[in-house]
Amino acid sequence: MYYPLMENVIVSLGPFAIRWYGLSYLAGFALCWWLGRRRAAKLSAAGEAWSKDEVGDIVFYGALGAVLGGRLGFVFFYGFERFLEDPLWLFRVWDGGMSFHGGLLGVVVGFFLYGRHTGRSFLQVADFMVPLCPPGLGFGRIANFINTELPGRITDSPLGFYYPCDAVRNLSLTCTGQWELVTRHPSPLYQAFTEGLLMFLLLWWFASQPRRRGAITGLFLMGYGVFRFSTEFFRQPDFGIGFVAFDWLSMGQLLSIPMVIAGIVLLLRSRAQPLQGSA
Repeated sequence: MYYPLMENVIVSLGPFAIRWYGLSYLAGFALCWWLGRRRAAKLSAAGEAWSKDEVGDIVFYGALGAVLGGRLGFVFFYGFERFLEDPLWLFRVWDGGMSFHGGLLGVVVGFFLYGRHTGRSFLQVADFMVPLCPPGLGFGRIANFINTELPGRITDSPLGFYYPCDAVRNLSLTCTGQWELVTRHPSPLYQAFTEGLLMFLLLWWFASQPRRRGAITGLFLMGYGVFRFSTEFFRQPDFGIGFVAFDWLSMGQLLSIPMVIAGIVLLLRSRAQPLQGSA
């Protein structure tokens, strides 16, 4: 199959443009807000008070943390040398480049600040919010696919795509013409399915019953880390970084290992915590 080439700009009006990547973020935040209002109503009925106004506030804190942390994480995890050569590149977000792990750190800060402002613990805030996040992660991966980003590794699988040379020029220096002569895994779609759809179904089901504090957050961290670590085997390591260890460990896998460990620790520690409401 040949990669379905699509414009990354949906519509432009003079200097202003609506891009698929930006739309994916807006759709993710909007769905997070809508799901959050449903979850708040059910939790309130179960005795754990979350108002609809609070949902809007916490989504704002989380969105701000995700965007700022995602950009900073990408620059410092994946493009630090370019940053040293051109510090203003940090602010050129229209050039692309967001990191999930950096976004996660930003969201952690956002949740902590919101909890401190409202008198809730970090885990109370995180347990409420993490079941709402996977659809936004899935939308982001679909936007990666539309933008011809994150090409996969070479494969002879029938699921492989012929990538345009412009998308793999740094990975395949001999690529000439319009299309590469080998097929590659569409790794963003694999990650959209696992990090987005499967993670959402798993967490929404798990959070539908009363759980001990920290268990939902722990499952999210462990589940995402496992899914990301697994799907990275189909994704070509980032150009300029390559494998960071053992000739097979990518940066995405390295950053996912602490998530899995933290998730397991939270799940184990949650057994001594009180039960929370269901939603």
